[in-house]
Amino acid sequence: MATRRRSESAVATGRGDDGSTGLLFGGDRIPKDDARTEAYGTIDEAVAALGLARAQLNLKAERDGLSAGLSDLAAIILRLQRELFVAASELATNRDAWDRLLDGTTRVSREMVDGLDALLSDAEARVEMPREFVVPGETPTSAALELARTILRRAERRAVSLERDGLIPGPHLLPYLNRFADLLWVLARAAEQGEARSATPSRTTRRRTTDGALNRSARP
Repeated sequence: MATRRRSESAVATGRGDDGSTGLLFGGDRIPKDDARTEAYGTIDEAVAALGLARAQLNLKAERDGLSAGLSDLAAIILRLQRELFVAASELATNRDAWDRLLDGTTRVSREMVDGLDALLSDAEARVEMPREFVVPGETPTSAALELARTILRRAERRAVSLERDGLIPGPHLLPYLNRFADLLWVLARAAEQGEARSATPSRTTRRRTTDGALNRSARP
């Protein structure tokens, strides 16, 4: 039987050919379908989806220029992408290496949660909030932000399961992921309104509550 030739690629080491993967500070390798791998892999997906949003903004800037409402959004998205690597690092660390984690570098810190709160407050002050659920897809940038939001919600669900099993090193990861997804929803609205577009409502007619007021429970 012919033997498989070892790859000479700097990327394809072949160590994961057996379905295992290594974690951040070494230790025992774990299966690629481990709950921790699923969680930080989902965060990786969110980073990529945010990349789509940033690429759309860069393309628009080169082609048409950006309105005042969009001018700082690409920088915010890049900041958020970089922060997600911190969250992924926390998830990708074996328990016996938790003491090596550093707040803000390899473990989510209280300051990171506060930073999201500040971004959220600023974004909410600048956009007109929809009064009901909306259908993503009004602009390419807002659609990519909504995609990232839904992926991040999945990462949050995976992290909740890990927390239940005592596999989350720090106390701030879950609040961070929750706040992050909230922020992306608002940034998607900012992206729409920055192009003078309005979110498409989920219903063809506006839903009203029992007292006649418009429903304000619009955020997923």
